Amino acid sequence: MCFFLLGASRTLTHPDTLNSDHFSEKKAAFLKIYVDEEPRETAGSLRFRARVISPASGGLLMLSIRSGENPFPAVTYGQVYLIPARFKEIPAPRNPGEFDSKTWMANQHIYHQAFLSGTELVPLHQQMGSPLLRYTLAVRKEQVELYRKLIRNNEAFAVAATLILGYRADLDAETMAAYSRTGTIHALSVSGMHVALVYLVLEYALAWMNRRTFLKWMKMLIIISLIWFYTLITGCSASVLRSAIMLSMLILTKVLRRNSDGYHVLTVSAFCLLFNEPALLWDVGFQLSYLAVLGLIYLQPGIFALITFTYWPLQQVWSIISVSLAAQLFTWPLSIYYFHQFPVYFLLSNLFITLPVTILMYIGLSILIFRFYWLSVPFEWLLTFMNKGLSKIAGLPYSTINQIWISEIQLLLFSAALLLLLRAFSEKTISHLFGGLVLLILFQASLLRDKTAAHQQMVIIFYAINKHYAAAFLQGNKALVLTSLSPGTAAFKYHIQPALDQRKIVSISIQRKSLTGDHLLRFGKFRILLPLHGRFVAKIDKDTLNFKNSVLVFKQIKASLVNLKKI
Repeated sequence: MCFFLLGASRTLTHPDTLNSDHFSEKKAAFLKIYVDEEPRETAGSLRFRARVISPASGGLLMLSIRSGENPFPAVTYGQVYLIPARFKEIPAPRNPGEFDSKTWMANQHIYHQAFLSGTELVPLHQQMGSPLLRYTLAVRKEQVELYRKLIRNNEAFAVAATLILGYRADLDAETMAAYSRTGTIHALSVSGMHVALVYLVLEYALAWMNRRTFLKWMKMLIIISLIWFYTLITGCSASVLRSAIMLSMLILTKVLRRNSDGYHVLTVSAFCLLFNEPALLWDVGFQLSYLAVLGLIYLQPGIFALITFTYWPLQQVWSIISVSLAAQLFTWPLSIYYFHQFPVYFLLSNLFITLPVTILMYIGLSILIFRFYWLSVPFEWLLTFMNKGLSKIAGLPYSTINQIWISEIQLLLFSAALLLLLRAFSEKTISHLFGGLVLLILFQASLLRDKTAAHQQMVIIFYAINKHYAAAFLQGNKALVLTSLSPGTAAFKYHIQPALDQRKIVSISIQRKSLTGDHLLRFGKFRILLPLHGRFVAKIDKDTLNFKNSVLVFKQIKASLVNLKKI
């Protein structure tokens, strides 16, 4: 507790922006930066995190290079550039329910962003950063290019690069959605399962070194070094780092012939990561990874012991089911809080992918390490089969429960209720069962109150969207959306859809047309004037202000309201 309070005090009272050496505190025409991560090409732009080294001595900046007539410059990790000092603060979300990129970036110590063209990047022919990380990223790029040559199907290639190497730049939204709706998104994130499979291969290949003590120590050093090399290649995500630290400790305790407790190993790995980066505590991947492993340690043995099969294949199937149940139960509250959905067929989809993912890991690594190119044909076929199978499961009726929006209080109620019920299950205590049921009833009552309020709502939402307009008229669980955006576009899903889901809208009617004249819309006692220039102006009668069941949301208005006296 003392360490926690000291760390919290240090982190909260000394953020990067209060540092006098931060680049935002200096006035300059140009900034000298170096690329601090592998660039990612998304939505027609090249994005990467850059570290400013002059005129200040610290600070991170998110750079987006716009696509133009010329192709993107060949930007790699560690390269030094001179860029115009034309940056601005990352804005807070302007629409209800919208993703809070400002907070997400702040947890990574990034508070500013810049949008430049490729010609504004002036290379200085210098290299900075970690030589080891630069080497591992170059190795990963070579392996990704090898997969690109061997695998013809673009979707299969993207999954292979993500599954084996943690390279997600080529993964499309449809594939991500299929894995997300089936509760198998963890397969696309290089995690503890992937590192454990690498460890099992190394353990089997080097089993002959168990004969002598000296060889055992050599084996330990080789395995730990290769595990950390694989961790660096795959991008050093929180889940991979957690697994690498835990496996390193388990291997060391095995050589020293010491007993290792899962809770202690998990806690020490969390301490090591948070000691290096305290902001990881708010990282979604960090939270879900540690909750999943905690579920496996605490709950999985009890679930597995409930049923015993004499037939070995059935016992293995039940083992996979118990692992999925334990991990899902512990990550359930946070999953619906962050992602607002629950995969109904997660047991079926996890059973379906467990064996293919294991085989794919072994085949994929064999292609990269031993250059068994002839394996690329069955490798691609199995990838395509797994993707199609998950798409079929995602397309089943009621495969996903959507629009699950809960508040922080509801998250705490649900988490506490679930924890008490699990304690009652494991320890057979009536008090925990009673407490869990009471909290669960309170949680359900809170959800019922929100649903009742949603059925009675009458709300107008004005959206703030660059180069577009949108207004939503909500009555009960129905909505009329007037917008210049198409429903299937990324901008519609990012800016407009979250607010509708948050307010539990079931039926959406969309009208798309350009504003060619003045329009007067009537909604209950509201009258909305849409002028030619596309700005929304509200004309309100006096009795409208006393309408009890109406809420007029003015915070998201794109332009300032015209003075009511002038209307």
